[in-house]
Amino acid sequence: MRESIVHARNRACELLQAEMTAGNFWEGELSSSALATATAASAFSACGREEDHARLNRNLCWLADNRNPDGGWGDTTDSASNLPATVLALSAFSLAGGADFSRIEAEGEEYLSRAAGGKKLADAILALYGEDRTFAVPILCNAALAGLADWDDIPALPLELSALPSSWLKFFRLEVVSYALPALISLGLLLHRKKAGGNPLTGVLRNAAIPAALKKLASIQPSGGGFLQAAPLTAFAAMGLAEAGLPRHSVVDRCLDFLRQSVRPDGSVPIDTDLSVWLTSAAVSALRAAGKPVPVETLRWLLGQQHKGIHPFTASAPGGWAWTHRPGGVPDADDTAGVLLALTSDTTEVFCEKEELSQAVASGVNWLQRLQNRDGGWPTFCRGWNRLPFDRSSADLTAHVIRALSASAAYFPSPGISPAIGRGFEYLRKSLNSDGSWFPLWFGSQETPDKRNPVFGTARVLRAYDSCPRVEAPTASVEFLLSCRNTDGGWGAASGVKSTIEETALAVTALSGFPGNESARQAALGGAEFLARNISDQMNPSPIGLYFSQLWYGEKLYPLIWSVEALGRVAGCG
Repeated sequence: MRESIVHARNRACELLQAEMTAGNFWEGELSSSALATATAASAFSACGREEDHARLNRNLCWLADNRNPDGGWGDTTDSASNLPATVLALSAFSLAGGADFSRIEAEGEEYLSRAAGGKKLADAILALYGEDRTFAVPILCNAALAGLADWDDIPALPLELSALPSSWLKFFRLEVVSYALPALISLGLLLHRKKAGGNPLTGVLRNAAIPAALKKLASIQPSGGGFLQAAPLTAFAAMGLAEAGLPRHSVVDRCLDFLRQSVRPDGSVPIDTDLSVWLTSAAVSALRAAGKPVPVETLRWLLGQQHKGIHPFTASAPGGWAWTHRPGGVPDADDTAGVLLALTSDTTEVFCEKEELSQAVASGVNWLQRLQNRDGGWPTFCRGWNRLPFDRSSADLTAHVIRALSASAAYFPSPGISPAIGRGFEYLRKSLNSDGSWFPLWFGSQETPDKRNPVFGTARVLRAYDSCPRVEAPTASVEFLLSCRNTDGGWGAASGVKSTIEETALAVTALSGFPGNESARQAALGGAEFLARNISDQMNPSPIGLYFSQLWYGEKLYPLIWSVEALGRVAGCG
């Protein structure tokens, strides 16, 4: 058994190393997204630039070729149809006009009627997203532009608040998170001009705030034009301004430049440009677990991606890392933790002056410590909001940060690290589910009824206990992972869910940290054999990732990176 695992580990390492770019980092490839493709198409239609007609037609043809048999669209080509993706796809066809896709539109509208369950479209969308207006209002604005929804059914966005400092927004209980300011401003302006009635005093205030809001929008737009490097958010900003009477605004021009570059040759668009920093830090840790060297250029590249200034979206202090090296990235807890782990491993190659590394680590550690919530856990972007999903503490992020702080202590022995770790473990104890599992924030499963992924969450959290041996892992959590193992030796997102490479690799990595538990050891070996049977040149990713408000995506390198780490640990090299 061991020989096959070692062979698979070596093969997986070769495949991963071959994916490295000429710049000595990993860029990966996000799945094509019907939702992103549709919003880009709507933006091209709304802005009406002649040079975009061919791109728009390619967008529409891709959407036509990649709908599901039930007439709807899912977020990826491997996703079941859902209401938001179908609304946005139909909006794109409607805004483009013409009769070429009339049959597709008719069948899509039939699906839409079924999916809405007899509710008005606006009511169905708002119910789906609950309190979070971050994505619900943009979807409905896009639908209203296409004639699929009524403007008066869409909640207004208080664009006048965009003139306030970002740190003030939480005091107004704003229903759009700070990093969605582009939507707040552009679609807030659109709604202001489209909705009838309303408070006259509010109207006067909003009219007065428009110049300052537009100035702020221009000031926070990244140099590449893409807000968060995300096609949907960028497209919403472009169509909002264009349909509000500003089709030639400089922000629109830069948005369109970004969207043009995002369209792939087949006409599709990914949900985001790439996850280069996230993938590279994970690949570095995986290769080390497999006993393979990492180019010093890669470590220098990661070090160079640290944000050195206050971020305009979140008012985030210097010191963190984003998911991408591109200008639209925003520092967050998960990526900062990932890079710190990659830079502070015991096997880290000498790639820079010790003082330079210590300063970077100290800045990253301080950034994470300032981000810790009062409940002891870590959120994604902003401390203390705790109202919307991406600003609440979560178990998987907290575990990742605990690991990073523990590894960083040798480089930056801050007296605050140990108390922060202790509060983090207390949060994990309180957030433990009754069955011994934890739920993650950024990763889910399309195959579970509630779309949650307890295998992913539990596997990630157990790594924190593995990194801090003085804190005993809950026995129930190890037992939970063991109970979810399938007869083929692999794991899905939960008990009884079909095995995937991604979940199997994560479960194997976690269980390999408990060599004294014979059941865990045997399960890890069996899971490694499952991975060994599935290592190939074409490892199709599962739609495991979540983006804004349950937007699914797959990433080409996830199964490969996580398999390298799992096989390396089982083979005894990590």
